Amino acid sequence: MNELRDKAGRKAVIVAVLSNCFLTVFNILIGIESGSYALVAEGAHTFSDVITSIIAFIGFKIAQKPADSEHHQGHGRAEAIAGLIISIFLAIVGYEVIKTALEKFLNPDLITVPSIYAALMAVFGILVNLLISTYIIKIGEEINSPAIVADGHHQRTDIFSSVAVLVGVVFANTGFKILDPVVGMIIGILILKTAYKIVKDGIDYIMGRVNDDALINKIKRITKKTPNAIEACDIKIDNYGAYFIVNLHVKVDENLTVKEANVIIENVEYNITKKIQTVKYVCACPTPWNTDDNDEKPKK
Repeated sequence: MNELRDKAGRKAVIVAVLSNCFLTVFNILIGIESGSYALVAEGAHTFSDVITSIIAFIGFKIAQKPADSEHHQGHGRAEAIAGLIISIFLAIVGYEVIKTALEKFLNPDLITVPSIYAALMAVFGILVNLLISTYIIKIGEEINSPAIVADGHHQRTDIFSSVAVLVGVVFANTGFKILDPVVGMIIGILILKTAYKIVKDGIDYIMGRVNDDALINKIKRITKKTPNAIEACDIKIDNYGAYFIVNLHVKVDENLTVKEANVIIENVEYNITKKIQTVKYVCACPTPWNTDDNDEKPKK
């Protein structure tokens, strides 16, 4: 499983880095040649995608490391930390883009009317970013990688900024050249918005937030189907981003011996980790239950 996850993560990063290197070069070159600051700003944005993809992959690789004497539950939260680093980098890029756009907005003499090549590059950027972001997010969700999903959403903001560039170029050529720096500011705001979302998600992962009733219900069903386990209770789930750690109590017949109860518990732990791939560790404890005084009977 880890080998397949590693392979998929590496593929997502390679695709992201190569495509963004290509877009960065052409956005900046055509932006300078066509006189479009918005396209140059978009080039800075796509360059940030290259850096953040590398950061995402580093976090992804660290998260793959197994538990050790200092990290008993593994390194899963490294991906959330990578997401926070990405957001800081995005915030800096967004600030610089907005700052430069504002300078041009306040000094209209610095603004030039972009040529048609800027519009063509914007259309090309929309198509490439749509394909790449969809591909990266899909891989990230399939392997349950917060860092790669965050990188995919970062990539997706380029679609909106490319649309904004296209609109700005069209209107600038109809006499509204002030729209070029305005579009640059919109791009900067989109970058900051993406940074905020990644920060929020990263903090949720680090704090171990779990908002998945379906996962809890699945754990209950698996437990109840385990022979001689009555039901699961006091389920606690810790979210490590790439995987979950589950603690729970399992009701068992109070007349069982310690050895018999332990066999049931071991079966519950095995069944949960086997049937839910995102659950990496399970710690279950038996809770004595008087089956004579309760309606529920253990499944034999």
